[in-house]
Parts: sequence; structure tokens; C-alpha cells
Amino acid sequence: MSAPPPLQIREANAHLAAVHRRAAELEARLDAAERTVRTQAERLARHDQQLRAALDELGRAKDREIAALQEQLLTSEATVQSLQAAVCQRDKLIRQLQPRAELLQDICRRRPPLAGLMATLAEAERLGPLPASDPSHPLPGGPSSHLANSTGEEEDRDHLQPTVFGTTV
Repeated sequence: MSAPPPLQIREANAHLAAVHRRAAELEARLDAAERTVRTQAERLARHDQQLRAALDELGRAKDREIAALQEQLLTSEATVQSLQAAVCQRDKLIRQLQPRAELLQDICRRRPPLAGLMATLAEAERLGPLPASDPSHPLPGGPSSHLANSTGEEEDRDHLQPTVFGTTV
């Protein structure tokens, strides 16, 4: 075999040098791309870690809020039961006091006539008893000095007791 001509060797060397430069250039670009990919992967890993931490914190906050709401619900239910018991107790007390209230209303309705009667009795007491008189000498033109209640039973009695006004209350 014969040796290649020098021009062909130079062209081959130039081609090899160009291929070598191109390989070096591609290796440099590959290194840069690998650094970029590594940087992006690290950044994505940090971002993923931050998102996971935020998600975990949200889960814990949700759990705390649920626990607080459950506690508030239990407290509210206990308050409702307590209020319902108080309402039942008050209803029972109202049922017990209702007859007394009706009695007091009845007393209040009867108070004005009773007050009038008491005023009349006080006036009669202020006037005092009638002076003693002789039954054989009744007052001229007037009724007997003896007063009686006319219920019918007293009319049948032979003698009537004089009436003396006074309060027995």
C-alpha cells in the first residue's frame, strides 16, 4: 500500500482537528447542559421540598382547625343540653306556679270591693257603738236600737244582740 499524498493527509488532519474542536465544543455544551439540568433538578427538589413542607403544614393546620371545631361542637352541644334542661326546669316551675298566679289574679280582681268593705268597716268602727237605750223606750220615729243581720236565721231569735262594729281582721 502506498502512502496517501500529503494534501490528503493535511485535509484529513484538518478534518480531524475540526472534528476534535466540534467534539470539544459539544462536550463543553454537554457539561453546560448537565450543570443546567443539575441546577434545575436541585431547584425543583428544593421547590418540591418547600411544597411538601407547606402541604404538611396545611394538613396540620386543617387537623388543628378540625379539632378546635369538634371541641367547639361538643361545647355547643353541652350548652344546648344545659339550656334544654333549664327550659324543662323552668317549664316545670311555671306549671307549679300557674295555680298560684291564677289565685293572685283572682285576689287582685276582688281587691277593690274588699278595700271598699274595709273602708266602710273602718268608718263604722270610727263611729263607735250606739248609746245604750232602754228597750221599753225606743227612739222616736226610728228603728230599734238593736241592729241585727237579716239572714233569716237571726229573725227567728227572741232577743237580738246589739251590734258593735269592730274589725276582726
